[in-house]
Amino acid sequence: MSQFKYTAKNASGSMVTGVISARDDRDVVARLREKNLMALEVAPAARRGGAWIEALFKPRGKVSGRVKRRDLVLFVRQLSTMISSGIPLLESLEILKEQAENPAMVTITGTIVEDIRSGSDFSQALERYPKVFSGIFTSMVHAGEASGQMDTILIRLAEYMEASEKLQRDIRSAMTYPVISLVLIFAIAGFLMIGIIPKFQTIFESLSIELNPVTQSILNLSNAIKSYWMLIAGAMVGLFFGAGAFRRTEFGHGVTDWTILRIPVFGSLFRKVALSRFSRTLGTLIRSGVPILEALDIVTHTVGNKVISKVVLEARESVRQGDTLSAPLANSSVFPPMVTKMVGIGEKSGAMETLLEKISEFYDDQVNAEVKSLTSIIEPIMIGVMGIVVGGIVLAVFLPIFQLEQQLATAR
Repeated sequence: MSQFKYTAKNASGSMVTGVISARDDRDVVARLREKNLMALEVAPAARRGGAWIEALFKPRGKVSGRVKRRDLVLFVRQLSTMISSGIPLLESLEILKEQAENPAMVTITGTIVEDIRSGSDFSQALERYPKVFSGIFTSMVHAGEASGQMDTILIRLAEYMEASEKLQRDIRSAMTYPVISLVLIFAIAGFLMIGIIPKFQTIFESLSIELNPVTQSILNLSNAIKSYWMLIAGAMVGLFFGAGAFRRTEFGHGVTDWTILRIPVFGSLFRKVALSRFSRTLGTLIRSGVPILEALDIVTHTVGNKVISKVVLEARESVRQGDTLSAPLANSSVFPPMVTKMVGIGEKSGAMETLLEKISEFYDDQVNAEVKSLTSIIEPIMIGVMGIVVGGIVLAVFLPIFQLEQQLATAR
């Protein structure tokens, strides 16, 4: 047993500090919860240098190949099932290594088995692969080790990852149709402008037809595209990579995420996705026994939007100073009143994780309904856009022919 310093809040919201004997920081959280205290921060009373140096110089794991999210979801679900069935952790991991189809997962699982056999905890072995196992993954596994409820924690983690995966599939399904439709519209329009329009221009010139302004504009645009297509293609490629480089900057990332939340139609969907991810992640971490300050720090990296991450960081600082979590959320324009009020009720009642999970379920339903609505609305809109673009080009080309026919009929 070791000595740990802690800072916590009691049911009335007052700050409580003290020293407690426990196996590790997760055990401290569990003991404080038994006393109806919410752990804010936990640290060893006497820092152990050896463990700290070992963690500092332990090499990061390198993996050749990519671990897809569905591979990770399957790994967690199978591991939770085997441990729930009473199979020891090492034996479960060895079985998963033999059954894994992804070479990267075979390598990772084998390394984890070796680390555990050499004396490392499961969570420490996972931390060697930060690009594969996220902060919420390792934190929840650590909580399972401390509480002795690894099977329960892994089941909760599997449910969290499956819900997150479903949410991402919903978003992809909502975005796939408009993206493909736009690509087809530009491809058809480009083919007409480069391959068809110039042939009609030759016909018009040979017949000395007087062109109307719309047709002349289409012909001019066709000539410009045909003459400068390499420059236009280069500009589009440069714009694409330039936008990517801009988003990778701190300022650009913030501007892009701020813009995304305000895009007509899709902005509301992305906001609901971010709120669902915030609620589910925070609720899952708190229910698993992770201190709220550490949980909020993890949420800032998983919520998926820089604007909301900034608000969560401000809320974390508020909680660290002894204030409520709901107040800074309510002061922002990102979190709706329903969310902030439920978070406030959760703080007062001590049922924060339950209410957060209710919020995530609510927004999951909202996202699902909005995706279906968008799909039904976007389809006719894209068909209309295609009709306007392609039909407009065709009509502009055939107008002079109609005019010529009328002139010939009048001459007769």
